[in-house]
Amino acid sequence: MAKVEQKKPIVAEISEHIKDAQSVVLVTYSGINVEQDTALRKEMREAGVVYKVYKNTMMNFAFKGTDCEPLTNHLEGPNAVAICKTDATAPIRIVAKYAKTVPSLKLIAGVVEGGYYDEKGIQALADVPSREVLLGRLLGSMQSPIANFARVIKQIAEKEAEA
Repeated sequence: MAKVEQKKPIVAEISEHIKDAQSVVLVTYSGINVEQDTALRKEMREAGVVYKVYKNTMMNFAFKGTDCEPLTNHLEGPNAVAICKTDATAPIRIVAKYAKTVPSLKLIAGVVEGGYYDEKGIQALADVPSREVLLGRLLGSMQSPIANFARVIKQIAEKEAEA
């Protein structure tokens, strides 16, 4: 079997993962020990994120002609790719969390919902809370004025009942 035929399934696998993905993030992973890597991969799996190490040439072939094409400029050195089809910021948040304890683990660049982000842009997205947290904050801020209004009405009714 020719080497090209051996590489086609890998390129097809990468292409299948990035198709319809909410986010595709490149990560430099050198310097991470086995325990940290195992914990990172476990958390990624639980969040529905595909986190794999592929050869840069394979990722290069898979990214050509897709929204991920700008990432080909960053394919140097040891890279891993984190892909999520459901939560756009999940891989970014998880890697950023582990990067605090493992300084060599770094977000390089990414494509989130069709938009390309360099290292600074990805770091800014890492600070965005998850969708659930944002919805909770929104509902809390919407509920607060209503609850305050209800308390005031109740106090007025109690005051009038006493008089």
